Amino acid sequence: MNICVIPARGGSKRIPRKNIKDFFGKPIISYSIKAALESNCFDQIIVSTDDDEISAVAIKYGAQVPFKRPSELSDDFSTTSSVVKHAIEKQDINQTIINVCCLYATAPFIDAATISKSYEKFKNSDANYCLGITSFPFPIQRALKILNTSYLSMFEEENFHKRSQDLDESYHDAGQFCWGKVTAFTNELPIYSTQTIPYILPRHLAQDIDTTEDWERAEAMYKILKNN
Repeated sequence: MNICVIPARGGSKRIPRKNIKDFFGKPIISYSIKAALESNCFDQIIVSTDDDEISAVAIKYGAQVPFKRPSELSDDFSTTSSVVKHAIEKQDINQTIINVCCLYATAPFIDAATISKSYEKFKNSDANYCLGITSFPFPIQRALKILNTSYLSMFEEENFHKRSQDLDESYHDAGQFCWGKVTAFTNELPIYSTQTIPYILPRHLAQDIDTTEDWERAEAMYKILKNN
């Protein structure tokens, strides 16, 4: 049995009501639910939320909301792993869950093909997790910081004279999904580890949405993709 867990708490602060905010005519969470449904990878698609309005929207678009997330797992300090673990533990004990996909509520570029292809890669591996990632557009080894005096400094000055092509390519979480063994989530094993395999997404299909600037960039990207 495979389940999909979509965390969607109601108290987002930087973008109020982010998880059900309108994105090109539909609540943004609906894009994740639609992709999960169309992937045919899941026996259950569960939205974990503490919010009645989010719950109603999730059910309208085809997800299940079999429980209400407790307040202690709905604050700014709650981890995704703890939320997924709670969702797993709330399921019928007679159901044998093997794999879980944590799918983010604000991932309008996710599609069914990405979910199913990443699942194929994950189930054919011995990994604890399969994480959707994308590459940084600029070598992080040449990152800069602003000192207290307002002057610039490099984090790694030894890389100043190195050619870009001689530096290792670096990646970050694409903010879309993470497949995992049920035991990995229930034991809250670290996701960023040597027991996690990558599923690499092109940069134009990855946009983590945490700020208003992120949202506006996602809208611009989505509009270009729709017109093409």
